[in-house]
This record gives sequence, structure tokens and C-alpha cells, in this order.
Amino acid sequence: QVQLVESGGGSVQPGGSLTLSCTVSGVTLDWYAIAWFRQAPGKERLGLSCIANTNSGHVFYTTSVKGRFTISIDENAVQLQMTDLRPDDPAVYYCATDLGPYCVFSGQELSTSKSFWGRGTQVVVSS
Repeated sequence: QVQLVESGGGSVQPGGSLTLSCTVSGVTLDWYAIAWFRQAPGKERLGLSCIANTNSGHVFYTTSVKGRFTISIDENAVQLQMTDLRPDDPAVYYCATDLGPYCVFSGQELSTSKSFWGRGTQVVVSS
């Protein structure tokens, strides 16, 4: 059974850094695309970044996090390194997959239509 478990959330000051981890079990991680999303209260879920299967090597970042967030694979986990965290970054952060090999888009942004989601990890940015 496919399971995704997020960890690494917490509270940081503006300008600070956090590294989130998405541990994936039940599948061979190298074969599938994994995406990170976030959802703030009262807002729609937003796709942040995606890494495609290992053979592809394709990564995607939405405009608001490009240059600040880095996605990578570390054994059975997909990490999201977040730097220069800003007051508009707080949210619950989720990882997800539809068990396809490539990142899937809806228009210019990542599709939120995924078969498997983690439960999320909270990120707070506050001085």
C-alpha cells in the first residue's frame, strides 16, 4: 500500500529555512513523480514543486518559490529545502503522487488531482 508521510515542519522567523521530508513507502520511489503542495487557511491548494522519475530528471517550481525552494530525492524520501521563508509561506505542506512517471499540470500549475496524499506538516513563519 502506498503511503506518504511528511515531516520537518515547524516555526521559523522570516528569512529562515526549513527542510521538509516526504517519506514514501509501498512503491519504488525512483519510478514516480512526487509533488509538494501547500494550503493556507481559506486558500486553494497550491502546487509548489515536482520531481519526475529518476530517468527523466525533470523538476518544476511554481513562480513564487523558484530560487528559494529546492526539491530532491534522498533514498526513500523527497525533500523540499525551503530558504528565505516569507510571511506568505505559512501553510500545511503536503506531498502527493498519482503514481505516474511525470509531473502533471493543469494549465501552468501543478495538477492537484492525485491519488495519494500525505497528511501534511505545518509550517509557521513568524517573528
